[in-house]
Amino acid sequence: MTMSFIPSRRSLLIGAAAASLSAALPSSARPAGDGPWAVELFTSQGCSSCPPADAYLGRLSLRPDIVALAFHVDYWDYIGWRDPFASRETTERQRAYARVLKQRYVYTPEMVVDGIGHDTGREKAPIEALLAKAQALSPRRATPELARTMGSPLTIRLDPFPLGGRTADVTLAVYDRRHTTPVKSGENQGRMIENFNVVRRLELIDHWDGAAKSWTVPGGDIGATQGVAVLVQWSDHGPMIGCNKLEPAYSG
Repeated sequence: MTMSFIPSRRSLLIGAAAASLSAALPSSARPAGDGPWAVELFTSQGCSSCPPADAYLGRLSLRPDIVALAFHVDYWDYIGWRDPFASRETTERQRAYARVLKQRYVYTPEMVVDGIGHDTGREKAPIEALLAKAQALSPRRATPELARTMGSPLTIRLDPFPLGGRTADVTLAVYDRRHTTPVKSGENQGRMIENFNVVRRLELIDHWDGAAKSWTVPGGDIGATQGVAVLVQWSDHGPMIGCNKLEPAYSG
């Protein structure tokens, strides 16, 4: 179905972050350098075609060279199942990519790879091809350095990077590592749906000019089992020039 684009330039807050737990699981962050690369899945629990892409994103999320994020859209809620993780803001992000990537419509499942291209994510080969293309187009990365201990602020640091007078958006995503949901109606009625790296909060931190800079983000509302990712991309949903993640291991 064709969806019209509604521009949104504001910071996004998607749902509420999970409550902090008393003890943190071990966290790891990829050091600055080449990579990692971003894969954003636009999905819905009300879409019968989405579970294979959800499962593939789960496998991608285990790779240290991938920042994998799931954005649940709301335009399938009307067909019988209201996705508990969906929001209008995530749908607007997908529409923005559709405009920039010159798509005729939005669809699910859709994986946007490093902001340069898209495919359904139901098969591995097209996504791997897009990742190879992203690596060729952006061999040097503005990889943010992330540091945080449980309950403390998150610090983000970027080294100088040549932007040629342009600006890049620095965006924070807070996500739940895994959810299992029994779907009671709609296209997936009777199925147990597994979702991975479900974005619950997305916030524009700054428009960056390429100079060395650091930011501090309060961390009290980031749960012990949640991951955080920082995306650095050309302003207005352009290609990624860097990203990184800091996350606990799966607890089960």
